[in-house]
Amino acid sequence: MSLMIAPGRGKVIENIRDAVSRSDFNAKVETGDAVLGPEQVSSILHWYLRCRNRLSYKIPNFVSLLFANIITWYLNRDTEIVGLEKLSSVRDGAIVTCNHFNPFDNAVVRKMVAKIRKGGLYIVSEDANFVVPGFWGFMMKYANLIPISRDMEYMTMHFGKIIGEIVRRKRFILIYPEQEMWFNYRKPRSLKKGAYYYASMNGVPVVSCFIEIRDLPRMQAPDFHRNKCVIHVLDPIYPDPAKSDKVNAAVMCATDYRQKKDAYEKAYGKPLDYEFESWDIAGWSGITSVRE
Repeated sequence: MSLMIAPGRGKVIENIRDAVSRSDFNAKVETGDAVLGPEQVSSILHWYLRCRNRLSYKIPNFVSLLFANIITWYLNRDTEIVGLEKLSSVRDGAIVTCNHFNPFDNAVVRKMVAKIRKGGLYIVSEDANFVVPGFWGFMMKYANLIPISRDMEYMTMHFGKIIGEIVRRKRFILIYPEQEMWFNYRKPRSLKKGAYYYASMNGVPVVSCFIEIRDLPRMQAPDFHRNKCVIHVLDPIYPDPAKSDKVNAAVMCATDYRQKKDAYEKAYGKPLDYEFESWDIAGWSGITSVRE
């Protein structure tokens, strides 16, 4: 898999190293992300709520998913899936969680879901991604992405209902509990509880995954090797109907982190620690200055 190598990786790696030193594992480290004002956020959310069930949305949605399937196939020609049999008992909708390290890591999850479930994968994505221009902006708007936002009215009145509606149709929804993307960072990071709360609220399991990144000999960009991904499907995590959503969220979150930690240690053959080293950034030779 040729993971995306955007410009300015040196500064991003520096930001990752600094965040690790502060034990701030959910920090924003990317540079140049769009910063939206309240009016822009409101416009995006109103557009999504107004259009998502209309024919004017469904036609480009169909087209974008065709492109998504082609991109998924192309990027994952050598991707391996391990543990898919663990999902044989998952008959209904589910929340999927995995580590977030690249704009295209969702394609790895798309491939896994396509093996077991018709109807594709839905992905929760921050509202700023809906203003990306060009082809990728088209994909962000229409390829089954659900905006998440700091807008409290949208989150309290609409977001949870949309999640519930989709899982009741027996679809899978990818929510990144690490919150922010850390470029090619191999290690599992601390998890936010939202994904597990929505799973409990809807009485559906969490499909726990960990993506291992293997370096290949061939270079993809200066100082960066090509990569191969192996997605490890871990034990599904079910909410306890006798417990509150708040308690379930805490228990399921802790279980998921433990499973991802165990998967990391098994995949890489080393105990998990959070001392930063160049190996933490998959494919990076460690030569490029992080002060570029």
